[in-house]
Amino acid sequence: MIVTVTLTPALDKTVVLPDFRVDKVNRIQSLRLDAGGKGINVSKVLKALGTDSMATGVLGGSTGRFIQHSLEEMGIRCDCIYVQQDTRTNLKVIDPVNHTNTDINEAGAPVPDDMLENVFDKAQAVLQPGDIVVLAGKAPAGTRDTIFAEWTRRFREQGVLVVMDADAALLNEGVKALPSLVKPNDAELARLTGKQLSGIPEIAAAAMELVKSGIETVVVSLGGDGALFVREDQILRGHGLHVQVQSTVGAGDSMVAALCHGIHSGMSFYDTCRLAMAVSAAAVTCSGTQAPEVSLINTLIPQVQLEEITL
Repeated sequence: MIVTVTLTPALDKTVVLPDFRVDKVNRIQSLRLDAGGKGINVSKVLKALGTDSMATGVLGGSTGRFIQHSLEEMGIRCDCIYVQQDTRTNLKVIDPVNHTNTDINEAGAPVPDDMLENVFDKAQAVLQPGDIVVLAGKAPAGTRDTIFAEWTRRFREQGVLVVMDADAALLNEGVKALPSLVKPNDAELARLTGKQLSGIPEIAAAAMELVKSGIETVVVSLGGDGALFVREDQILRGHGLHVQVQSTVGAGDSMVAALCHGIHSGMSFYDTCRLAMAVSAAAVTCSGTQAPEVSLINTLIPQVQLEEITL
């Protein structure tokens, strides 16, 4: 079983707006709506890969109902708590002329601690030792920075593998609880280790510091340059694939989904990393945060170049 936790889901409104101009009237070429939020995006890609998951989190109002209905239509189990406030809407502006992707994200409303505890309870109720829980994205405004760290410790006591893809203070505190896998980008890794990182060897060494602290796997996103996959016994550098980029939104979530799929399916570390690179590349060819087609993923897998690095 895989459970994804999204405390701040969103209705993702993606617009294609050629030659976007500030202080001008801009006309939208096309628009699509997607159920979004990092954990929800992971569940969507897991479904595309043939792995079921349960999505839980906090939904509210008509946008929350849209998200739940969308997930159910995709065949994804959704067991969220409901609050009165509408779930936030995030606007993604894609400009194919200037080759830009601009995110305009709402903050989302605060959620009481007792309701957040209900989210934990929903996840805990279905997870067994050896299962995977994904703690992803931001926490609602006003939530304590230690919430993911606290939940990680509690899930670990249950024998559950914790995958964390958070940012800022949530990540800083979360790594102290030693999740099974974390996925910072290079800038986040620099903040975590308190070092200025320049070049692949320094980034790999910094990631290995986290592994030595007790985190089994550290995956470092490098944007268009690919990713680093670091374990105590192996470091793999995945080189970025050359694809036609439609939207970069959700590429990291797609990588997390592929990693979870590989772990859940018992794939080797090498094959899991290769799949993660292919899924992430396929995701950026899609509009909005829709999951990539498996046929495209299978086409890209042979193109993935993984290089073993030694420190």
